[in-house]
Amino acid sequence: QVQLVESGGGLVQAGGSLRLSCAASGTGFSINNMGWYRQAPGKQRELVATITSGGRTNYADSVKGRFSISRDNAKNTVYLQMNNLKPEDTGDYYCTCEGRRLVTWSQINYWGQGTQVTVSS
Repeated sequence: QVQLVESGGGLVQAGGSLRLSCAASGTGFSINNMGWYRQAPGKQRELVATITSGGRTNYADSVKGRFSISRDNAKNTVYLQMNNLKPEDTGDYYCTCEGRRLVTWSQINYWGQGTQVTVSS
């Protein structure tokens, strides 16, 4: 079993910054991709950014140039640095990881509980 614990959400004014963290814990697994999704009130969950174990990144067009995803493979932790935040960035941010169990090599995909980000205008 993998647990993802997110932190770093909160309330910030437009133009401000926040840094989200997500740590994966557990044993017997190897993580490849990690990432962040968000869900605004009344909307579907959408991709924000992903990063592979090799450091390859992918961003939603709406956050390119403002958000930066990074990870510490030794700690199984992924970060999302969010700068120049806008009111439309408001939502619940969810961490996710994909990988495989070491014994069976079966795929795994886990989600965190979410952390709330509110950007006031």
